[in-house]
Amino acid sequence: MDQRQALTSFAALSQETRLQIVRMLVVAGPEGMAAGMVAEKTGLSPSNVSFHLKELERSGLITQKRVSRSIISFANYEALGGLVRFLMEDCCAGHPEICAPAADIAACCAPVQNVQ
Repeated sequence: MDQRQALTSFAALSQETRLQIVRMLVVAGPEGMAAGMVAEKTGLSPSNVSFHLKELERSGLITQKRVSRSIISFANYEALGGLVRFLMEDCCAGHPEICAPAADIAACCAPVQNVQ
């Protein structure tokens, strides 16, 4: 991940609702979550949720797929892991072993994503 993509990702996550949505989608795992369910869980209107989902998709942090009449959103674990790796790239002034546990988590804990 380059600095420009990291800035786009951080900008998307700097809004409370979008951060909440990404966290919900991470918990939802590879099954994702329908936009209507996201609206219900956040207490927001469908149009408001749609706006936030589009911003997250534009940033690359989520993907979306139409299934029948629903739009299902998925966390993009590769992009989220890339963001964590970007933060840790120059870790601890040349002592990467300090950050190794967090780097291992970022690399290994992403569920397998649905093929879209």
